[in-house]
Amino acid sequence: MFLEPPFNTSEAPAADREPALEEQLGRFVRAARGAFSSSTERALRSDLAIYAEWCAERGERALPATPETIAAFVDAKAEMRAPATVRRYVTSLAIAHRAMGLEKTVKSPPVQLALKRMHRKKGRRQDQATGLTWPLRQRLMEAAGDRLLDDRNRALLAVAYDAMLRRAELVSLQVPDLLEELQGDGSLLVRRSKTDCEGRGEVVWVGRDTVRLVRAWLDRAGIAEGMLFRSVGKGGRVGERLHPCQVPRILKAMAREAGLPEGVAGGLSGHSARVGAAQDMVAAGIELPAILHAGRWKSTAMVNRYGERLLAKRSGAAQLARMQGRG
Repeated sequence: MFLEPPFNTSEAPAADREPALEEQLGRFVRAARGAFSSSTERALRSDLAIYAEWCAERGERALPATPETIAAFVDAKAEMRAPATVRRYVTSLAIAHRAMGLEKTVKSPPVQLALKRMHRKKGRRQDQATGLTWPLRQRLMEAAGDRLLDDRNRALLAVAYDAMLRRAELVSLQVPDLLEELQGDGSLLVRRSKTDCEGRGEVVWVGRDTVRLVRAWLDRAGIAEGMLFRSVGKGGRVGERLHPCQVPRILKAMAREAGLPEGVAGGLSGHSARVGAAQDMVAAGIELPAILHAGRWKSTAMVNRYGERLLAKRSGAAQLARMQGRG
């Protein structure tokens, strides 16, 4: 990406190389607008603000930073934040410094050693969202009531599971994106995604039961065009669109209505249907290339992580135990 010339400080007079930090960060955020997904832009704004506040408290120059400053920031935040959060901070700082032509700053030994210290102390493992597998999906579906809101929730959950959509993809769907095939199932156009930032578009499959649920929602809501999934207010008033943060709230609410323990309901996230569908595919013995295609993954890393407990049951040790009659 490129930024406005004023953000490049390499040729500025010494007296002008440290403008007010707020101005510097504001210039960067304005220049970056539209170059990343909305979630990445939000993270950039939040992470850089946290970093700027930390620097201000210590009298450190924030941008451009020395490797030692970023390393000290990593050490400090590693004491109170999860490793994944600290890695996201570093990614945001890397984006900012790369925009200034200083990408080696974050890759420097002091920063990398600080990350290694954090990982040795706290590990790399991240908590995983509860997988909304088929039995759990069915329980949520059956517990939903007869309100317009319930029709919307059933359709949303069904699409999220079949198409393995991220929450931002789910709320960005439009009515024309769903095409019903002659045999009753459907194809869904995902116009833009985390791995398709330039909007080439990808087509995914949804089942005939999912198509029926979506049609029931649209017909009852009187929606013929525009956004596919929308907010529903008091009295059944249909809004314009859903915000991505509402997806996990909907799933949690459905789980609580189904009487599930808070440990299950609270673990649901906007990724849960995607995780659960992947786990169901692994359990069913579906081959990895087909799973990767369904989830639009470029590597096996996430599938292996989502299905690690199921895959462990197919390990050499597990197969040997079954051969020995210990299964």
